[in-house]
Amino acid sequence: MSTTDTVVAEAITLTDADLDPFITHASTRRWLTGPGLPADSGLFDFAELARRGGPHTVADATAGPGDRLPARLRDQLVIGGLLGPAGLETESVLLDGATGEVSTTYFFHDRPDLMDRRPLAPSLPTLVRFAAATDELAGLRGQFAAYAGRYGTKAVAEASRQLLAVFEEGADGAGPAPFWRMAALIRPLALVAGPGTASGLALDLPLRLLDEEFGRGGVVRFEEVDFPATLTHEPTRRFLRETGLPEDGFLFSLDTDLPLRTLAEYYAEDCRGELPAALPPARAERLVRLGHLVEDHSLVVDGTTGAVLSWSEAQGVLRPLNTDISTLAFTLWLLHRERSLDEASGHALTSDTYDQLALTMIQVLSSIDPTGTTPDTDWHYWTELFQDEAGGVL
Repeated sequence: MSTTDTVVAEAITLTDADLDPFITHASTRRWLTGPGLPADSGLFDFAELARRGGPHTVADATAGPGDRLPARLRDQLVIGGLLGPAGLETESVLLDGATGEVSTTYFFHDRPDLMDRRPLAPSLPTLVRFAAATDELAGLRGQFAAYAGRYGTKAVAEASRQLLAVFEEGADGAGPAPFWRMAALIRPLALVAGPGTASGLALDLPLRLLDEEFGRGGVVRFEEVDFPATLTHEPTRRFLRETGLPEDGFLFSLDTDLPLRTLAEYYAEDCRGELPAALPPARAERLVRLGHLVEDHSLVVDGTTGAVLSWSEAQGVLRPLNTDISTLAFTLWLLHRERSLDEASGHALTSDTYDQLALTMIQVLSSIDPTGTTPDTDWHYWTELFQDEAGGVL
């Protein structure tokens, strides 16, 4: 559907009786009993509204001492929640039954006095329109259908401007809430690279993407003599020769003093110790160490398959990191681009909405590389790092 059309194709609707006595705002009542809320949204989950047969107040949903809940929150209505990767706690979506305004909050059941709400949209129709536009961008359909097959920094910039225009038009002159502004800046970044065809990897990155982002002198390209014999995955070898990787990606630094070594050689030469029992020698010989990640992790690539993994030196655990070298490069570019956008905005992205930014970054990365969201991934380095507000990663 077009985002100029506010009809919800698959909708959750309620009856007038479901809305009594909570919702008195006339246009909000008409919306919930008419067009309704999307049953299938990439951003929000309103299923609880249907299960309960209507909204319930924050006071009813808060366990513990209700008298400690701020008065401004008690009568706000819980209608859904933000969607996030499995296991990631997200905010609840609230509706003001008297004004129709929509906001978000985190539930702190043990400390309701710490709860507060953040603006999301001036009305339900605006919320639905903004969510639809964002979903259309993700699916390259509707008003964003023209971007199908278009990739690169020009496509990113145009899609960002187009999405921001939708949000600004529907914000009643007040400007879109931070959640939508960061969506307009961050979500189009997924358009920078297309699916791999020529490269034999997951992505075909634009030829000079890393050079333009990190500076040509900041990107290292390898030669054949730099590769150990166990790095036999030809698309990975070609990427490292022709495209390269940033030497210092803020969270990652390449091994450039010596030719690339296997993890077994790294332990023998730098750690001067035996391999951990959890890492069989045959496996360690197949893993090629590319460099160092913060938090005492080695970044390694499987020389046979091209899969990129993180090796926790403290825990002795090997975990999936990225599908391959192309999605690793995209991740490093994404991180650097976000930091540049944040600096250009006067740190507006990270000032009061770090958690929403982290969620948006995780969703963008998972749309390009689902490694961190597969059912068999119990812990993912990038997902954990993005959420580390205390560490200031973003």
